[in-house]
Amino acid sequence: MSQTRTEQAAGGTLAARRLAALLQPTAAVDRPAYQHLAATIQTLILEGRIALHARMPPERELAPALQLSRTTVSAAYGLLRDSGYLHSRRGAGTWTALPGPAGDSRLLPPPDTSIDLTTAAFGLPQHALSQAFAQTAPRLAEFARTPGYYPFGLAELRAAVAERYTRRGLPTRIDQILITSGAQQALTLTLGLLCGPGDRVLVENPSYPNALDAIRRARLRTAPVPVTGAGWNLDALDATLRQVVPRLAYLIPDFHNPVGCLMPAEQRAHALDATGRSGTWLVVDETLTDLALDAAVSPPLASLAAPGQDDHVITIGSLSKSHWAGLRIGWLRASPSLVAELAGVRVSMDVAGSVVDQLLAVSLLQSTDGWRATRLGQVREQRTALAEALGRYTPQWTWRQPTGGLALWVDLGQPIASALADRSVEHGVRIESGARFGAEPGTFEHRLRIPYALPPDTLHEAVRRLAATLDNGAVLTAAGARPHWVA
Repeated sequence: MSQTRTEQAAGGTLAARRLAALLQPTAAVDRPAYQHLAATIQTLILEGRIALHARMPPERELAPALQLSRTTVSAAYGLLRDSGYLHSRRGAGTWTALPGPAGDSRLLPPPDTSIDLTTAAFGLPQHALSQAFAQTAPRLAEFARTPGYYPFGLAELRAAVAERYTRRGLPTRIDQILITSGAQQALTLTLGLLCGPGDRVLVENPSYPNALDAIRRARLRTAPVPVTGAGWNLDALDATLRQVVPRLAYLIPDFHNPVGCLMPAEQRAHALDATGRSGTWLVVDETLTDLALDAAVSPPLASLAAPGQDDHVITIGSLSKSHWAGLRIGWLRASPSLVAELAGVRVSMDVAGSVVDQLLAVSLLQSTDGWRATRLGQVREQRTALAEALGRYTPQWTWRQPTGGLALWVDLGQPIASALADRSVEHGVRIESGARFGAEPGTFEHRLRIPYALPPDTLHEAVRRLAATLDNGAVLTAAGARPHWVA
């Protein structure tokens, strides 16, 4: 399929020539042309490359654009209507849809003995934690004599984060850094200050579920732009910025979660320039930046801006993926004036962060170079183990190996992800459907995000159990009431 074109925004009309550019040729396939056409359109809807509630081109216009008979196109539309992917109303046209309701529960299930594939994160090496505690204990007595409220964060942690940005090619002062309770709080603060109910937010599709939840709960409207294993669709990004003029854009350029792709420097510069021209705030999520397995750590996107041209960029990061999520240490980098405003919002939320956690974070950042190579080697080994297990137990599934990050974005070949996730609990595996990552409900039902954050033996067993779930002979149907949790 073409990676350079995409659909109109939800609620718009999809032109016949644009749809034709997205479709594979119908020649030389082992099934009737109308079935192939229907299956391809269904895949485009599930991948989010054709928006939900978009008006499809009339059959009489699509047929010549595809060089097919109108009978073939009519039969394909009929199949899609029968399966729930299209709805038609006389006199109003035909619109894209999804069959059945999508569950929206976001509750954490109780702990159990299952293998947990819902979390792309790992624990902290014991020696690193022991060393951090030993270095922190003497300092804690010093801070215990103060009230302990630091809304901007501890000065030494802010300085350490600023120095990290400067080393990566983005000169940063301490007054440009706000320490937060994880990257999630950094995003939530930013949305609360810069956006109002009903504003549009440009997001990648798929994207990080907790970020999408934060956007929805702020009563903001998403404007999805497709991301595939081949990368970002800049034509779609430009069209969305031009047509929708979103208030804010949220991008994950480094080992995108869940797709795993890495945004090239020229695309970063393009996104920076395009959002600047449209007056759109740009939030860059660098949570996975340090997990560069087969690539160098990229310079911050904001470093590509000319002096004074990055005031619309907010860069967020955390220790959750690179070190340990249990610390709940994150940060954002922005202009000093915006940092001051965001700190004011933060006071109304939780006043300040934990002094103990921030002192531990300072120690961990200082010692990272001593164990980072070992950690990355471990992650590479686990990635290899997961790929081998998938090749052995589920050879029909496909994926692209990412150059960094913590997960594979696996194509199941059919829209069974939610049903498989529901049934896999009975086989001792907890995993989330790809639909959980979609900017539009129900898309990516043919995908699973499978993290490689567990030991190799555990990953082999997890994939074996997933394969057993497929092979037990029972028809896969989604339960729809299972609690959801993703990190």
